[in-house]
Amino acid sequence: MEIIVAENAGFCFGVKRALELVARAANDSSRPVYTLGALIHNPQEVARLEVSGVKQVGGVEEVEEGALVLSAHGVDPGVEREARTRGLPVIDATCPFVKRAHDHIVTLAREGYSVVILGDPGHREVEGLAARVSGKAAIVATAREAERLPFRKRYGLVVQTTQRPEALREVAGALAERCRELRVFNTICEATMKRQESARELAERVDAMIVVGGRNSANTKRLVEICAATGTPTHHVETADELESAWIRGAARVGVTAGASTPGWIIDDVVSHLRELEAEGSVV
Repeated sequence: MEIIVAENAGFCFGVKRALELVARAANDSSRPVYTLGALIHNPQEVARLEVSGVKQVGGVEEVEEGALVLSAHGVDPGVEREARTRGLPVIDATCPFVKRAHDHIVTLAREGYSVVILGDPGHREVEGLAARVSGKAAIVATAREAERLPFRKRYGLVVQTTQRPEALREVAGALAERCRELRVFNTICEATMKRQESARELAERVDAMIVVGGRNSANTKRLVEICAATGTPTHHVETADELESAWIRGAARVGVTAGASTPGWIIDDVVSHLRELEAEGSVV
């Protein structure tokens, strides 16, 4: 059995940057380090951070002293102001691509556009975007939802960085029918697009796909959708021990891809476990 790992899989630039910032902060033994919520959407990597002494909190009020790390997904700017008002050192680990989306949504609101966010309602990145315009943005996940928006003179559209380009085209098309002027900022990050295309290409030429990543990871879920849409049997796992031999029985080639928050060691574990299943005769 041939096991092929997608060319673009695992940690993206923004996640690597966030982890490096936290690692540097944790090396300073003079103060504790806290992350506001999960730094990234991977439970295993978050657990590894906790072992190294980096603690997770749900709100600024839980931190009396020490450095507070803002997650890679970005936060409500009011939360950051509160932390600084309390005198806490703030480490901004927000992904630069998410920050770019922040800038664009503020520009749209300032110039008088009715703002629309294409994204997953309830996702922290989307909530952070909406907070930058005081919640005065419509959040849609599909073109059908965009079609139900009221007619406006001008709409401005920004996108959650992990969305699919196809979804952007569909929503933009629907919005164009609901206004006289539409301004679109394509804020899908380049790493996301490369990862999605790499996953699709691999899924089309293997007998089974394994997608590795946190179940709370939006970009990992997107990879599952993309791979499954090719017709190739696709399975989502967080860790190697979730693999089932039945998924790959009889497969000549198995593809592996992973979300942007998935560390290399988990990908390696999955590949190793697939090899073990083959060696044990679980794969016929």
